[in-house]
Amino acid sequence: MASVHDFQSNDPDLQPIREKVEAGERLSSEDALLLYRSDDILGLGWLANYVRERLHGDKTYFNVNRHINPTNVCIAACRLCAFGRKKDAPGAYTMALEEAFQAARSGYSEAVTEFHIVGGLHPDLPFQYFLDLLAGLKARFPEVHLKAFTMVEVAYLAKRAKLSIAETLVRLKNAGVDSLPGGGAEIFAERVRHIICDHKIDGQQWLDTARLAHQLGLKSNATMLYGHVENDEDRVDHLMKLRALQDETGGFQAFIPLAFHPDNTALEHLPKTTGIVDLKQIAISRLLLDNFAHIKAYWQMLTPKIAQIALRFGADDLDGTVIEEKIYHDAGATTPQGLRRQGLIHLIEQAGRRPVERDTLYRPVTRNQTSVTVAV
Repeated sequence: MASVHDFQSNDPDLQPIREKVEAGERLSSEDALLLYRSDDILGLGWLANYVRERLHGDKTYFNVNRHINPTNVCIAACRLCAFGRKKDAPGAYTMALEEAFQAARSGYSEAVTEFHIVGGLHPDLPFQYFLDLLAGLKARFPEVHLKAFTMVEVAYLAKRAKLSIAETLVRLKNAGVDSLPGGGAEIFAERVRHIICDHKIDGQQWLDTARLAHQLGLKSNATMLYGHVENDEDRVDHLMKLRALQDETGGFQAFIPLAFHPDNTALEHLPKTTGIVDLKQIAISRLLLDNFAHIKAYWQMLTPKIAQIALRFGADDLDGTVIEEKIYHDAGATTPQGLRRQGLIHLIEQAGRRPVERDTLYRPVTRNQTSVTVAV
């Protein structure tokens, strides 16, 4: 790993930040704003890569997973979303349980270690449907980790079932949920949330739900949707609130910056993010979120090529094979629906990194021709 003393930049604002990074000191909100306003993308990348290599060396993590979206029917009408449909709208669907189980079976012959399960806020499906879905998947695929339901979905299920959020989480956990994904966080700032996702729980409710999940022993991820109507201050506020909750619970496993895809949404007049913006967000996330072990470059959103470069800008994880991704492709993503395991390994190796297959809890996975072994 290069010495931080080799760092050079024409941006004088980066020099005191470099000194903090070298000393392992926590960056402030003011530091974060300076990073966002810096035009030295290579300097930002250098600092983030220094922290990334200090934590993980040349390792880059990935997993073999598949996405299951049981329904796209949703009562919300978020301006950021191209996935959700009203129940009678063209393209609306809801899987019967057997359809969902078949979707889990389909795909590649290689065994998955994770099902990533998210969907719409359906106005009619009973809570029992989701409990039966989880229990049925666990019965059929007992070795597969169920990463299921965002904080937004959990809060909605609690409201529908007339249960507390804590009791809802307990029942989901007992039915088979092993951890929670990080979606629905979007941007916590109330001004922004009112514009892009006014029908969802607010930012504080998202954080409170995550806190309860962590207190019950459920790990989760965290996300931030950027590149729409938010500003630098909103992004910093979001990251700082996540960092504060992680200080409290330690329950977040990874942070995933998600670039907004405006196509087919009510905000399609907005421009798409550029590669510079994407790489800057990865780098700042790595520098500011010092208590998050992993920063994920979600290749489905970034494109495989930008995700590769992100492995030198602070990211240490590429997510997984995915198999079939609906939510961002409905919003115009042109990336492949899925990548095979060897495709991910090739991306990582071509970036000069060492691929490490993991399970959802970041335990190393070893494969041979007949079995899969997870280090415990």
